[in-house]
Amino acid sequence: MSLDSQGILAAVTLVIYLPILFLAVRIAIKYGLQNCWILLVMFSLIRIIGGALLVAAEEITPAVTGLYIGGYALEASGLSPLLLSTLSLLQQTTQTPDGQLKYGRVFRLLHLVGIGALALTIAGISISSSSGTTMRRAGVLLFAALYIILVIGTLAQWATKQQVMKYRKQLLIAISVALPFLAVRTLYSVLSAFSSSTFIVTDSTTTTSTLDGALAKFNLITGEWQIFFAMDMLMEYICVLIYVFAGLKLKLDQDYELQDHDEYPLYRPKPY
Repeated sequence: MSLDSQGILAAVTLVIYLPILFLAVRIAIKYGLQNCWILLVMFSLIRIIGGALLVAAEEITPAVTGLYIGGYALEASGLSPLLLSTLSLLQQTTQTPDGQLKYGRVFRLLHLVGIGALALTIAGISISSSSGTTMRRAGVLLFAALYIILVIGTLAQWATKQQVMKYRKQLLIAISVALPFLAVRTLYSVLSAFSSSTFIVTDSTTTTSTLDGALAKFNLITGEWQIFFAMDMLMEYICVLIYVFAGLKLKLDQDYELQDHDEYPLYRPKPY
């Protein structure tokens, strides 16, 4: 059985994220299994498993409904760990020379929002009804809100860049470069969620009921594969490459070990 365009893209995803997984694990070990890098590992696993499920779904006959549901659920929900990884990287830029992270409660709350969006998205795809559609749309709108907060947080860090340590300032640059690509990826999720009114998987086919013809081309399942490739696959892969490059090249573990406060004058102890 030959793969259609979606199956081919799923196979490509499976292949390109295998080396990313290896590098992400290496970086996570390098930095002591910090959340930002663990989330990048999780994202890579989601893309690999999701791609494998969709390829298997097209190769196995008769069709297995669960493979389609699982594959598309992972595809739609993969934005969550990518956003949360970005959020955790942003929190790393708030670290002080003594190793303390700022705004811990705020970042924990935002992580809960991302997890909630993930749960809504997965549940929405698993339910072929109006309530499932509502859940999917609520999930992606939370993703969009989380992205906006990321932009605001990044701008806030730039406003206080004098307090950002040397290598974390370079990490902030990497995050800033990735944000436009992440914006396109998030926009695609929103447009895709609002492109259909129902998500139906049967033993023989996977379909959606189109709600708005203008948005039909953005549909995850029945839309144009060129748009999916450009706005979804390519955008998130660029983001991941930026983060992997930053993780491999930046000496983030040296920042908080530097105790020379002359390099960070805002942290210099006040004379008594």
